[in-house]
Amino acid sequence: MRRAAAVLALACLAGAAPALGHEDSTPPLEFEPPAVGTYTLHRIVAAPDGEVLDLDGHPHRLRRVTAERITVLGLIYTTCVDPDGCPLALRVFDALEPVLRATPRLRNAVQLVTLSFDPEHDTPAAMRGYAGRRARPDPGGVPWHFLTTRSVRALSPILDGLGQDIRSTARAGAPGRVRELSHVLKVFLIDRAGFVREIYSSAFLHPRTVLNDIDTLLLAP
Repeated sequence: MRRAAAVLALACLAGAAPALGHEDSTPPLEFEPPAVGTYTLHRIVAAPDGEVLDLDGHPHRLRRVTAERITVLGLIYTTCVDPDGCPLALRVFDALEPVLRATPRLRNAVQLVTLSFDPEHDTPAAMRGYAGRRARPDPGGVPWHFLTTRSVRALSPILDGLGQDIRSTARAGAPGRVRELSHVLKVFLIDRAGFVREIYSSAFLHPRTVLNDIDTLLLAP
């Protein structure tokens, strides 16, 4: 039954992007992921904790946010324009959300978290603008949290714990100098117990791979 549900979820995914009307779609998957339940997702590292801010500026502990549900956590900054960077993570999350919402056992077990690593620019208000209609999920839908932090100092233990390196550079622009953040795209799959079980780079970040891994976690004893 679980395998049949997984196949149904993937079939729903095939029509999710057109239904949402996105101009940008996720890149084609260049490999066939292993079948659900035929592999093991090992505990890579305990997910770090730290104070984060929600869209209203209220503080929360990240570990409390990610508790009780399987979490797909994407680290982004809102002004990123690299199509293989933060915008790709957003497109994948946009494709995942309707599939998770339409599948009861996934809707009640999974959540999405988008966390900025640019607190100097990405205030709660900026994150609300970035989230747009995603900040107003349907009742009973999949939770999708958009978070930031008070400062780089508050963010540092989270980035260190996840192994996310960020470098700030400046380039000339109008009307002055423009700051860019250099990073490798990383999206993390965190289990209910708070352990990172998979880390996706741009080469492996695709709705099908994420859904397969979520189903594999749900099958694990």
